[in-house]
Amino acid sequence: MELANAKAIIMAGCAIGAGLSLIAGIGPGIGEGYAVGKACEAIGRQPECKGSVTSTMIMGCAIAETTGIYGFVMGLLLMLLAPNLFIGKL
Repeated sequence: MELANAKAIIMAGCAIGAGLSLIAGIGPGIGEGYAVGKACEAIGRQPECKGSVTSTMIMGCAIAETTGIYGFVMGLLLMLLAPNLFIGKL
């Protein structure tokens, strides 16, 4: 009975941790949307600087996206790998 409870607690902890780590996708989405909006404003004001604004925006979006990717990878690891590691030690 206690072993089953320990497995349930491990699975619940991994599920909660995975859910919390996937919240990391909210920040990059908001940040990238804001950056693209400001880039469109800048291009609208000065169309001749389109190339430099676009390249800077794409670089910033790529860097901001890494946060979401790290959270996604952590969520996958917590859902798929961590329960087997912890339960295997019981």
